[in-house]
Amino acid sequence: MANIYSFSKNVIQNLIKENRSNSSFIPIILVLTTIPLSFAINNVALGIFLLTAFLTFKKENFKIRKELVLPVLLYFLMVLSYCWSIEPKETLSALSKEIPLLLIPLGFFIFNETSSEQKKKIIGHYSYAIAAYSLYYIVRALVRYLIFQDSRMLFYHGENDADFGLVPKLLNAIHMSVFAAVAFFYFFTKELKSKSDNFFALLLFGFILLLSSKNIILVVLLLCLFNIFFFSKTAHKLRLRNLIVFGLLIGLIFSIGKIRERFRVEFEMNTDKSLSTDVIEGVPAGVHYVSIREAWTNPAFTPNDYFNGTAFRVYQFRIFTEFLKQDNILFTGFGLNASYPKIKEKAVHYNLYMGKGDGTDTGYQSKNFHNQYVQNFADLGVFGFILLLMMLIVNVKNSIKTKDFVHFAFAFLMISLFLTESFLWRQRGVVFFTMMYCLFNSGIAPNNSKAE
Repeated sequence: MANIYSFSKNVIQNLIKENRSNSSFIPIILVLTTIPLSFAINNVALGIFLLTAFLTFKKENFKIRKELVLPVLLYFLMVLSYCWSIEPKETLSALSKEIPLLLIPLGFFIFNETSSEQKKKIIGHYSYAIAAYSLYYIVRALVRYLIFQDSRMLFYHGENDADFGLVPKLLNAIHMSVFAAVAFFYFFTKELKSKSDNFFALLLFGFILLLSSKNIILVVLLLCLFNIFFFSKTAHKLRLRNLIVFGLLIGLIFSIGKIRERFRVEFEMNTDKSLSTDVIEGVPAGVHYVSIREAWTNPAFTPNDYFNGTAFRVYQFRIFTEFLKQDNILFTGFGLNASYPKIKEKAVHYNLYMGKGDGTDTGYQSKNFHNQYVQNFADLGVFGFILLLMMLIVNVKNSIKTKDFVHFAFAFLMISLFLTESFLWRQRGVVFFTMMYCLFNSGIAPNNSKAE
């Protein structure tokens, strides 16, 4: 008990010390570490972040950073889309959820620039917090498994918050995988690892596996290989050899017959296996599994047709291309969060499964595009799509410039995640992305000046 008290005292003292040199230190940590908690708690943390910014405001410290203007411009475009939205009420209600795109960069404009050393410490505190959440949910799942004797308690999330699953559905297994992945790379890439660092890295990696997001697991594994071959100390000495070995390894993986056949089957055959997460759970026996080819080409479906995760995203991209041709949305989009009625129209047109009608299963017509690139284009037009791409490009460029692998991992995870999830259209998603984006991309020296 004395050791715990001493450790806690040291942590608090270090937090206060860092906060004296930069008043944003504790507020940023509060926002990041409360993301997995209830929306109310995270909103309070965001309020503390903004209140601290305004209370410590000094005109000489106010600085508009060009990289952080991009999320602000995206939010202004969302506001502007109200003028042409086909569902003004939906757009208006969504603006409050997306407001972190405006408020978080504003806070960073006001605060002193965060040094690279302080960024590492903030990510460190965040990573320890996520490790604590992971340990809690793993222990919780083990206890529930012992009580109910159901292995579903150990994986993914349930169909509702009271159901089976490693984490509650509201928290979302895919989103939690991303939060855990960033924390994992903090411990995995530390040059001098203690036993506790190795334990937390292993804990977080195991947690990611249990969360069962195939997309995130694959990206994490690729990033681990990339770090070993190109970012580690030994990698710098053997860069050419590593490049050759890495290329041969990737080529070998995709040349193996079973793996190559797996991708072919995913495209051509009817299967319940999927490369990305399914959007409807609890599928009854005897349904017809739609292949990727059928999702793209079938003139109609039946309520007995089931789309796995990949096939459904292909179908959603198909109807998006039809919207572009039929609804003249190239420059404007439908308006923020206003594409749902158009998606429902297509579901009726193609005779998709529409749910049971008792509220337990909403069917395919209520699902968004599950692709952030398509979602931005459909709701905000080509300018919304371009702004999203610009943020991702800036993110990758600065991660390479600073040689910060945790930043690089975050950038790569976002590019991949946006292919399968409308992450920014979720409150936790927009807070996490905006805060991490602003933290990593602020305070970076320009090319003609000495790096920090």
